[in-house]
Amino acid sequence: MNSTVAVPLPPPASAERKSSAVMDLKLVSRGTTAFQHSEAMLGGLSSEVAARLVAAAGDVAFVLDSDGIVRDFAVSGAELANDNFGDWLDQPWASTVHVDSRNKVTEMLSEAAANTAGRWRQINHVGPGGQTLALRYVAINAGHDGRVIAIGRDLRSAATMQQRLLQAQQSMERDYVRLRQAESRYRLLFDLASEAVLIVDASSSRLVEANPAAQRLLAPGGEALPGQPLVALLADASRDAAVALLGAVASGSGAAPVAVTLARVGMECALSATLFRQEQAAYLLVRLAPSSAGVLTEADPRQMLLDVVERIPDAFVVTDEALDILAENSAFLELAHFARREQARGQGLAQFLGRPGIDLGLIVAHLKEHGAVRNFATVFRTPFDGEDEVEVSAVAVPNGEQPCYGFTIRNVGRRLRDAPAPGRELPRSVEQLTELVGRVSLKEIVRESTDLIERLCIEAALTYTADNRASAAEILGLSRQSLYSKLHRHGLGNLTGAED
Repeated sequence: MNSTVAVPLPPPASAERKSSAVMDLKLVSRGTTAFQHSEAMLGGLSSEVAARLVAAAGDVAFVLDSDGIVRDFAVSGAELANDNFGDWLDQPWASTVHVDSRNKVTEMLSEAAANTAGRWRQINHVGPGGQTLALRYVAINAGHDGRVIAIGRDLRSAATMQQRLLQAQQSMERDYVRLRQAESRYRLLFDLASEAVLIVDASSSRLVEANPAAQRLLAPGGEALPGQPLVALLADASRDAAVALLGAVASGSGAAPVAVTLARVGMECALSATLFRQEQAAYLLVRLAPSSAGVLTEADPRQMLLDVVERIPDAFVVTDEALDILAENSAFLELAHFARREQARGQGLAQFLGRPGIDLGLIVAHLKEHGAVRNFATVFRTPFDGEDEVEVSAVAVPNGEQPCYGFTIRNVGRRLRDAPAPGRELPRSVEQLTELVGRVSLKEIVRESTDLIERLCIEAALTYTADNRASAAEILGLSRQSLYSKLHRHGLGNLTGAED
């Protein structure tokens, strides 16, 4: 099907009228430059060429008589080919637009009749099925008995591009906020660490940054550490071992910690390093741990496990058989908005985790029967009436010194919100509703089912009426106000009007 529809413009009566028409198409406004020799260069254009030029100037073009009646049209935009512009022939141009655009049409026709330089205006038409068709027009005096040529450009592609740009900008802003928050957390951890931590340039072995613990250990007098070579801070006997360690780690090879002696205070420490890259440069994260009597002690696996649990990003909490909190990691304190560990100890987990009287009871029953629960979807409630979607894995330890339960809680609400939506959100299926059995009450399941049926019926009515809400309300037996209220409750449709 040909996407271009064009109706030839009526030819002028003589070459003199043709030349006059071409000259009258000139728009001279502030900041523009007109043709200097239009009659010599363009005076010989035929009516067919003039028609093609007008049609190519926009996605749609109309020829109006002195009374504003549509006498001819041409369509060159592929997306506008099926919008039934032929029905507008012999109709007033103002009758094809929304009420809020009629004053604009009147002003554009008046400016064209006065042969003044017009400006582009957005006009909202009544499209097929009652939908709004937004076009951007400029009106030009054609010089034939008060005729006016209106050239329009489709705004739908620009609106789609603006929507994508807005979504990309919002996504970048969310990522920027997350990065700033992560940077603040790691900076706080870096500054509060009791262990001396140094950032060293892998190529020059010079210090880039040192945390306060390293400053106190290496420069108790307050001297500046950044910029100094790391080996200059060590005793002469320790420098070869430190250089060998740094070189091995910088080349990508693993290396065990080595014992070194600090030059200024004479303390023996365990020196370890880890390679990382940032902004196309290689750096070393160097740790200095004081060792007793200068001997490197073997790491305690239990302590290593505790350190890992404390630092994992997922919340972890240990409770007794009554579900009162015995121990927790930092991620749990952050999730529950506790400033200190003492605030969490002894609190009942039931006031935070799961829907009241439903989820936690199911988890405990499953733990008593099977000993473990994996990826149980529920909610986590904060003291400030906040609620986050979480996944819970739990394990029962009945044979230890004190029987207890361990829970890992992963916040998945951020992941669900950030997932790109390909289009309109799909309603819940019957299978998803049946999965709620045992997790929520029957009353809530019936409410979910009612909302699902109501939403499906509204969507079907809107589809059947080509998104004509007045007709959809009549089909459903609702008032328009009731339909708008339900559309708002279910998040359907776009309830905002078009803007100039």
